Amino acid sequence: MRLQDLSAALNELDANHRLRRRATLESPQGVDIVIEGQSYLSFASNDYLGLADHPALVRALQQGVERWGAGSGASHLLTGHSEAHQRAEEALARFVGREAALLFGSGYAANLAVITSLVGRDDAVFADKLNHASLNDGCLLSRADFQRFRHNDLEHLEQLLAASRACTKLIAVDAVYSMDGDEAPLPALLALAERYDAWLYVDDAHGFGVLGGGRGSAAEHGLASERLIYMATLGKAAGLAGAFVAGSRLLAEWLVNRGRTYIFSTAQPPALAAAVETSLRLIAEGDDRRERLRQLAARCRERLAGTHFADRASRTPIQAIIMGEDAHAIRQAERLKQQGFWVPAIRPPTVPENSARLRISLSAQHEPAQLDALLDLLLQAQD
Repeated sequence: MRLQDLSAALNELDANHRLRRRATLESPQGVDIVIEGQSYLSFASNDYLGLADHPALVRALQQGVERWGAGSGASHLLTGHSEAHQRAEEALARFVGREAALLFGSGYAANLAVITSLVGRDDAVFADKLNHASLNDGCLLSRADFQRFRHNDLEHLEQLLAASRACTKLIAVDAVYSMDGDEAPLPALLALAERYDAWLYVDDAHGFGVLGGGRGSAAEHGLASERLIYMATLGKAAGLAGAFVAGSRLLAEWLVNRGRTYIFSTAQPPALAAAVETSLRLIAEGDDRRERLRQLAARCRERLAGTHFADRASRTPIQAIIMGEDAHAIRQAERLKQQGFWVPAIRPPTVPENSARLRISLSAQHEPAQLDALLDLLLQAQD
């Protein structure tokens, strides 16, 4: 796009109710937040366990800075790979029951590294229609034959796999879908991967810390296979930042040598890595927090039953309240904001056309009465 076209393009986005603006947070992440001088009850954060401002995690970061300084200064393959990174990777691998793990600066970087290093021009990648944008970008950049199957439609996926003559096949899915909160059928997907000699790559950004006793969606289903590549982010339920990929030692070595976003990125600050073991301890000890999340999700399902919002209610912390038109979603978000609730509108291209929504993100720090107050306002809107 040319410089002279930017203003007109932005005006068009605004006219179509799709112009995005950032809100400036003036408080630590949590349920009670301050944005631009106003206090809100937030249902917009992915801090599912409420660990982002946990005192133990804050202390671990402070101690990490005192020991390791502020930055890593280089990529992992130069001098950026510290003992703190190594210990974190070993702890993460143990935690999810895999041979090895690698740290990345973000889930986006991890997805690009894995997909583009494992498949190329003579290969094929099969992706769920509702996958996160970072998975789709990894598929596109790989230059492999990129085939998308209908959401959670195993029959459609098998048809595509059976018809493919690619040298290497890779199935890519979200374990928990970030805009709907529903889950991928991982055991059946792994069975298809075994049957058709394919990799199964699982992005568990929204399941890690929440499902499987905190160890994630693969642990929830008791899955273990060298074909299964597991990725989770550390900036959501884990309360930190970054991501990791876990799998076999051979896979980890391959990514160190061929994962472009790993090779060509400065390593994340070692202080963050030094706090990972504390985060994993809090996650492991977080059964009470996960139980509160389960109860809140159940409360959502109960309150939404019999309404036109009921079909999207999930057992995860993500609850999608479909509004349809972009303008309607924006109006409802503004109405909630005026009542002290921060629940931003989610619009295309983040979600499919005509499915703009309010995305409720539950936290273990939410009180049932707070959730009920929000749901009361939402249900009044449909009357």
